[in-house]
Amino acid sequence: QVQLVESGGGLVQAGGSLRLSCAASGGSFSNYAVAWFRQAPGKEREFVATISARSGRTSYAESVKGRFAISGDNAKNTVYLQMNSLKPEDTAVYSCAVDIHFTFVLLTNARDYDVWGQGTQVTVSS
Repeated sequence: QVQLVESGGGLVQAGGSLRLSCAASGGSFSNYAVAWFRQAPGKEREFVATISARSGRTSYAESVKGRFAISGDNAKNTVYLQMNSLKPEDTAVYSCAVDIHFTFVLLTNARDYDVWGQGTQVTVSS
């Protein structure tokens, strides 16, 4: 069973950048899709980005397009989320998740993801 650990969160000023990492153990990402979701206090969990580890195809939420970039390193079993031009509204707990049933379609609903990390806090100050 794949286990996920996120890292790289922290406090940053608006306009700044952070890079989150999602490292897998107990298995390989290479045939799966890996996504980032976020949840702010009092709000529902929100899709951020997803990537096919095999092909590198990606999909983004409209709110982060042009600012965030998801990438993967299969040799390191790690997926990254580069976040630039951060805004206070990006403040949330960011979690990565794996779709172990992935075949071709990149999914954006949290219910389609099977394995989750514990999350990492990102706080953007104004």
